[in-house]
Amino acid sequence: MNQLREEMKVIPRGAWVSAILVFVGLPVCTWFFLIPRDEDFLYWSPVPLLVFTVVMPLFLAIYFLLIGYVNGDARRRGMRYVMWTLLAAFIPNAIGIILYFILREPLLHGCPKCGTMVSQGFAFCSKCGTAMAQACPECRSAVQPEWSHCTKCGAQLKG
Repeated sequence: MNQLREEMKVIPRGAWVSAILVFVGLPVCTWFFLIPRDEDFLYWSPVPLLVFTVVMPLFLAIYFLLIGYVNGDARRRGMRYVMWTLLAAFIPNAIGIILYFILREPLLHGCPKCGTMVSQGFAFCSKCGTAMAQACPECRSAVQPEWSHCTKCGAQLKG
């Protein structure tokens, strides 16, 4: 539950406000303005009317929150957040949101020396040069501790 709370903090305040306004505003407008003025709604049974006035705004509010999450998460990962937000909002059927989750980059982490946010695959900090991971002695690219050879240059890592 703690991780869910942390992820919910990624959603910008504007997305929360928009989602709440949609979830509260659409049913109010429907009940006070649309239903009294349209005679067709008088013949609806209560269940479809409830679905139309409550469930549909709920899905729309969740969609707004997902778009807000894409915006905040792309910003947190150092990606082009405006582009991803627009793709998530305007590609129909939530395909933009699905694409974001498939193509998003790993989270950035801070350099222990200067605090600059660095991508996970970097061997050195781009600002101060501090080693962020084990590096190949030949080409200086990032390597995993369990590797016996570098994937970039083929140099032997363990003697």
